[in-house]
Order: sequence, then structure tokens, then C-alpha cells
Amino acid sequence: MRLVRALAACAAVLVLCALVGGWYLYRDLSGSIGTSRALGDDAPKSVGGDTNILLMGLDSRKDQNGDDLPPEVLDKLHAGSSDIGGYNTNTLILLHVPGDGSRAKAFSVPRDDLVDIAGHGQDKIKKAYGLEKARTEEKLAAQGVRDKRELETAGREAGRRAEIETVRDFLGVPIDHFAEVNLAGFYHLADALDGVTVCLKHPVKDKYSGADFPAGKQTLNGQQSLAFVRQRHGLPGGDLDRTRRQQAFLASATQKLSSAGTFTDPVRLLHLLNTAKQDLVTDKGWDLLSFLKQARNLSGGNVEFTTLPIEKFATHRGEDVNIVDPAKIKRIVADALRPVRSTPPTAPQDAPAPSPSKAAPAPSAPVIDGGGIPCVD
Repeated sequence: MRLVRALAACAAVLVLCALVGGWYLYRDLSGSIGTSRALGDDAPKSVGGDTNILLMGLDSRKDQNGDDLPPEVLDKLHAGSSDIGGYNTNTLILLHVPGDGSRAKAFSVPRDDLVDIAGHGQDKIKKAYGLEKARTEEKLAAQGVRDKRELETAGREAGRRAEIETVRDFLGVPIDHFAEVNLAGFYHLADALDGVTVCLKHPVKDKYSGADFPAGKQTLNGQQSLAFVRQRHGLPGGDLDRTRRQQAFLASATQKLSSAGTFTDPVRLLHLLNTAKQDLVTDKGWDLLSFLKQARNLSGGNVEFTTLPIEKFATHRGEDVNIVDPAKIKRIVADALRPVRSTPPTAPQDAPAPSPSKAAPAPSAPVIDGGGIPCVD
């Protein structure tokens, strides 16, 4: 009996040590994830327990310090030279998590929507980050700043702030948190999950993204996942179909997180956080552990995805753009988030849009059903 008690006591001590060690390891890992003050302390906030999170995917071939990704990584990403892509936010998704635990909603903003960007006039919404980053770095360089790391850090903070403010004004709702990830993030996330399952209506082969998949349901590794979410050539809806692929990837990834027991397995959770620190930047003060627990409710199909509509296609400064109706966009988002429990910022005056050249298809995204993986083009 004494031996049993001694073993039980030892087991209890070991469990306690594991829990304490796991907590300190989590604190260490979460502390090493990049953080930003771009949101600002005086930014409008949601009320009533609701949370709005802006997910920004950078089309950048550089790491968080502005250094080129290693050539072997670029080769795996099939992303071309590190000079390509710049700092465009090619993925913009607003995730609304209701405080009452009801179904979350995710709004995808097409990257080529023509909007007002403070200090830069009208341009593609994806360019707010890069435009402000470049202007800030030029201004600091003119003041005598020469340190590359200092310029990169200041430029990125300015870019994040500009992108957040542009999306916030465009949608007319507060943004409480944000997460920024580069191209390598999709690659590392899929690998950390041992692959992500997707479904294609038709076989595809695209030399630009590296996508080469048969039709049907299949599990993609990190390299394949990046090709899947980047492909737009050869798809009937072009960029709009790429947006739906991003939605399908995220829905499948959250489903995989839950089914793999990630949220209840400390080892898996710590591995995921260790992976995230390579590619992720979030706003300072965001308690990721609490959100990961909350994120369990977002898996299993508990997110409704919507691609915000565009009215027409046109050209602006020699580039193809999407003409949108800002007032209509705000109404769609507000109606979806009713009852209104937030304090949205005042929307700026919308400038006249350029003359449209052709009508755009009405984008639509299926509700992601937890009973299966939706097939996309």
C-alpha cells in the first residue's frame, strides 16, 4: 500500500511538473511570436463580447526581418524570386466571432478591390501595406536612418497600420485583433498538420503556382497546399476562385486541428505554436492561448464564409481592378453581424470610381458544412 501511495505521489508530482513545464514552454513560445502595436490603443473595439479578427496573408518572399527566404524554401514554395510579390496583402479575411458562441462569419475581401487608401488616393486594397511601408522607409532614410532592421521594422508597422485602417474603413466595423502571415506560413501550417484535405471539381495543372492535382478529395502537403491557395491561372473565376480556395483551405485546416485533438493535446498545441513563431505576427496583448481554446468552436464547419461582391471590372493606372460599392459592402457586413453590438468608425467620403470596362460575376461562397469537405474549382 505504501508503494502504491508513493507511486501515486510521484505520478502526481510528474504531472504537476509537466503542467508547469508546459505552461512555461507555452509562455516562452508565445513570447517569441512576432507582435505589433499597429492596431493602436485608441482604435474602435467591438462590444458585447464579439471579436473581429483581420487575417492578412502577405505575398512576400521575405521573412519577418526583411531577409530573403532561403533558396531551398523558395524552390519548395514554387514562388519565384524573393523580389516578386513585394508586400501586397493578397489574402484579406475578416473573421467575426460572436460573443454568444453562435456561428462565426468570415468575409473575404478580393485583393484587387479599388478603395480609398489614406494618403495614397484610390488603389487596390492589397497595396495599402506596401505603399505605406515604402513611404515610411523613404521618409526615415531621408532623415538619415540607415539601419536595415530599423527601416524594415518601422516600415512594416506603418504598412500594417495602413492596411488595418483601410479594411476597417472599407467594411465599417472595428478590428479587435489581427494576424499576419507570409507565404511560408501556409506551407508550414499544412506540414504541422501532416497535410490538409481539399476537394477539386476538376483536375488542374498550372505552371505559375505549381498546382498539379487530380479531381476529387485529396490530402495536400505544405508545398502542395501553397500551390492550391495561390493558383488563379486556368480557373474560370480567376482571383475569385482563388479566394474560395483560401476559404476551403482554412475551413479544412480548422477541421483538421479539431479532429487531430490539437486543442486538447498540449504537445500538439506547443508544436503548432512553435511552427507559428516562424511566420506569424499578431497584435501585442492578444492572448493566443485563450483564442486557441475559443477556436475549438470554429472547427467542424462552424464558420460561414462570404466573398464580398464586386460590381464591375475596370482599369486604374494601367492595372486591372475591381469596382465595388462601398456603401453596399458596409450594408452587407452590418446586416450579417446584426444585432449591432459594436462601435464602427466613421466611413470616409467615397471618391468617384473610374469608368468600368466589363461586368463582374457575382461572387459566392458555399457555407462550409462540417459533414464534409466542399469541392472547389
